[in-house]
Amino acid sequence: MTDTPPLLTDRAALEAHRARAARGGVADFLWRAVSDEIDERLLEVNRGFNSVAVVSPQPDMWRDLRAAGPHPQARFVADADVLDLPQQGHDLVLHLMALHWANDPVGQMVQARRALRPDGLFMAALLGGDTLTELRQCLAEAEVAETGGLSPRVAPMAEIRDMGGLLQRAGFALPVADSLPLTVSYRDAFHLMQDLRAMGETNALASRHRAMVPRAVFARAAALYSQRFGEADGRIRASFELIFLAGWAPDESQQQPLRPGSAKSRLADALKVPETGLDDTPRGN
Repeated sequence: MTDTPPLLTDRAALEAHRARAARGGVADFLWRAVSDEIDERLLEVNRGFNSVAVVSPQPDMWRDLRAAGPHPQARFVADADVLDLPQQGHDLVLHLMALHWANDPVGQMVQARRALRPDGLFMAALLGGDTLTELRQCLAEAEVAETGGLSPRVAPMAEIRDMGGLLQRAGFALPVADSLPLTVSYRDAFHLMQDLRAMGETNALASRHRAMVPRAVFARAAALYSQRFGEADGRIRASFELIFLAGWAPDESQQQPLRPGSAKSRLADALKVPETGLDDTPRGN
């Protein structure tokens, strides 16, 4: 019998956090940065898209954010374990700022690929592994000092070196993964945590401790943050990493790699140099 892997995310808690953020007005500076970056990347594709789906944690907010963009008639789909996407119903699927909470990120990509027509484009944006490194360090040290233990407080976000492989596992052709680092200035650590709450990005890990966190933990973490990551003006810096993914639904019209051994000429001949073997001895023609 195969053991079921533990869940990363408590979906009920995540939805509650997102609903609370929506009621209070979402802090959307990261979302705006993602939206602008996606538009720039789509311009580089130099191709029109007629049926666009946008998967996002805050569909109403994303609808307003992208109303003036290149696809005002896009269909907005709520982030969920099972996505409301018809098979081969779209030529572009955008999955924005939700994959870092997915219990099954490859499954999310597979659903997006199945929703694409042949040669359709999938693009995603998510938070990467360098996000909030300062806060993670200070919270961990403060909690150990104050309670003698440690609880997971920040999701273990994806590393970019792994993401291209996940795209391939999901069946995408021509996969691309790259990242955009951002540094944001805050008044203090409490201001940062307030912004995370307003984004709906607070702790929804399934493995988190449910007990109330002593205030002393956050006070110590804030003090450590100011000491180690304070700027000359008294503010603190916070690191975010945005990872962007792109892949195409397979189609016969796409470029295909040559089969190993199918080359009809040698590289050494093209460069007009002697061919060298593994023993570094030049070989004659």
